[in-house]
Amino acid sequence: MEIPQSISDWMAESMARRESLLSPRATMNADYLRRSGRRPEEPVIRPPFFRDADRIVHSKAYSRYVDKTQVFYLVENDHITHRVLHVQLVSKIGRTIGRALNLNEDLIEAIALGHDIGHVPYGHLGEEILDELCTEHGIGGFRHNVQSVRFLDTVEDRDLTVQVLDGILCHNGEVHDRSLTVEGEAHWDSFAEKLQRIEAGGDALPLTAEGCVVRIADSISYLGRDLADALEVEVIGDEDLADFPENCMALFGITGRGAFGDINRTVLDVLIRDIIANSYDADCIAFSAEASACVAAFKDFNMQHIYGNGRLIANREKIRFMFRYLFDRILEDIGEERRDSPVYEDLIDAPWASRGYIAAAAPAELVRDFIAGMTDRYFEQAFRRSILPVRVRSRYRAGGALP
Repeated sequence: MEIPQSISDWMAESMARRESLLSPRATMNADYLRRSGRRPEEPVIRPPFFRDADRIVHSKAYSRYVDKTQVFYLVENDHITHRVLHVQLVSKIGRTIGRALNLNEDLIEAIALGHDIGHVPYGHLGEEILDELCTEHGIGGFRHNVQSVRFLDTVEDRDLTVQVLDGILCHNGEVHDRSLTVEGEAHWDSFAEKLQRIEAGGDALPLTAEGCVVRIADSISYLGRDLADALEVEVIGDEDLADFPENCMALFGITGRGAFGDINRTVLDVLIRDIIANSYDADCIAFSAEASACVAAFKDFNMQHIYGNGRLIANREKIRFMFRYLFDRILEDIGEERRDSPVYEDLIDAPWASRGYIAAAAPAELVRDFIAGMTDRYFEQAFRRSILPVRVRSRYRAGGALP
């Protein structure tokens, strides 16, 4: 059904009024840039960055967020954070900051929803192991932000804007920055240069203020949440909390053990307010010196007491064996053209995979992308399928005929 012209005109005027209130630092919808330009735009109902968020949500890679580890792999608890919840939290935090700073919320949402699509099974441990395997097989290292771009821009060819892809590429929640300023220009040569730099092990900042907001939102989104989850699954206890940084205790107003029960809400409230206060009418997205020092100390605490906790990494070598075995087995399946291998059904012959990508990718690159796209559960199923013998079904069994 066509929208009457009078309604269309009213919507266009309303959008123009909203955009007129945006900060001079905001990215305007009219400035979007797609590589192909082959799909028609209808900016009145679905502006370009809003459309990008839809394209990400409807990608196959996005649907696999649902069973990807955030931190606590192999833990049976429905209340802890999985990757799909993490990206929603980053989007919410980013849009809260962006709304206060009069930035483009559609662009923030699209970047946030797509930023972790490249994460592999078993979180950062899986990324570390896959990085080793990719290097050994001569296809460079592995970085999940590059893989996020690869899934959306190459494997599925979602034809996203350079502003969204740049924000996804340039997120780096593991690095702490007190202040972020925009870097680069909105064209594909600048994007290619950043991609090459990051693939080589470097870093790059986003070309938009919205990308900077997502990067800083990602940086704070998991601090209190990971600590709350660690307490939930009893990975840490009171003896660990005794080492919680004093500057964090002061900034967040923590006076005793009971205050940690609401740590995530407190952390986000304090840090979001701090970012807004220090970024308003500034040429950067930044923390205050006090909050920046607190975030750095908080990350160090989580690294020591949570991410490196012996209970969490107890299965490290078993998981390493699983990755190595599965990588070699799938590579062999491709070399022998075993069409019954899951890599054919779920990637090479899949109708949603770009034919140009499939034709151009080397076998080891196909293996990398297949494993990186797996959920934790699918990874375990694929491993069992490849290593366990298949039972032969017979018409008869001991004691008589099968019913």
